[in-house]
Amino acid sequence: MSSRRSRSRQSAGGSRITEEQINDLVSKLQQLLPELNSRRSDKVTAARVLQETCNYIKTLQRDVDDLSERLSEMLENSDGDSASAALIRSFLMQ
Repeated sequence: MSSRRSRSRQSAGGSRITEEQINDLVSKLQQLLPELNSRRSDKVTAARVLQETCNYIKTLQRDVDDLSERLSEMLENSDGDSASAALIRSFLMQ
């Protein structure tokens, strides 16, 4: 075990995470990622899963930003009292 991993386990206040738990969490992450889940390959490294997770989160953030911008534009371009404006507002309030 590397000294860095050993130190991080010690500094976590006595709560230790096992190699098996890490592998289980990485497997769960892999199942959530469309890019890796479709392959169904057990030979994906933990590093690849973590990298793909970061990429996927960045993609989701861009999608949210894009949709927010589009909704704002729709609100600006619609009549404030229209049914579509009310629908957009109700989505934004959720």
